[in-house]
Amino acid sequence: MLALSRSLLVASAAFTLLFAAGCSSSEAGNAVAADTTAASTSAATSTTDGVSGQEGIDAGGSTDIDVEIGQCVQLGGTMTAATIDNAECGSMESNYKVIAKAEQNEQCPTDVNQTYYETLDGVEQGALCLDVDWVVGGCMSVPTVGMDEPSRVDCGDPDATDVEQVTEIKTGTADPNECPEGGFAYDARQFVVCTTTIS
Repeated sequence: MLALSRSLLVASAAFTLLFAAGCSSSEAGNAVAADTTAASTSAATSTTDGVSGQEGIDAGGSTDIDVEIGQCVQLGGTMTAATIDNAECGSMESNYKVIAKAEQNEQCPTDVNQTYYETLDGVEQGALCLDVDWVVGGCMSVPTVGMDEPSRVDCGDPDATDVEQVTEIKTGTADPNECPEGGFAYDARQFVVCTTTIS
């Protein structure tokens, strides 16, 4: 499952991140990563609050977690044992923002970073469409190997790995060259999160 691709200005080098999470019980939840490719834009914001591509709709469905579009969650666990909790956007606990809700995960925008959905007897009951909870000036550890979810870290933490610091968020274009050092792009919704690699 491809979740994030960071497009670099230099050549066409990129790294990818695999996400997986889920939950087990009679009502099962699954987190399914979606492909994110290169994009860029021109209006910077301090968070993704003003990004029109993250103002999705509630298209139905139901999950056990009570969360609204624009709120954030902490997603973890594995494909068969997911954990998901409410989290304050921009906090150390938050790693994803809910950008839309759907009856089935396939109804989420094609460039979301992650989907979390719950099933009952093998039938999807509802899905949350999730983007990384990016904050301009903040840092996220975005693992390049394994199945770990991204996590917010202190930019100066010497023990943190795979750290990306957000420099700006641009909207209205799919050109990764608009970022000085590359970034994480959202082609379908036309915005890019410009980042600098810290470690």
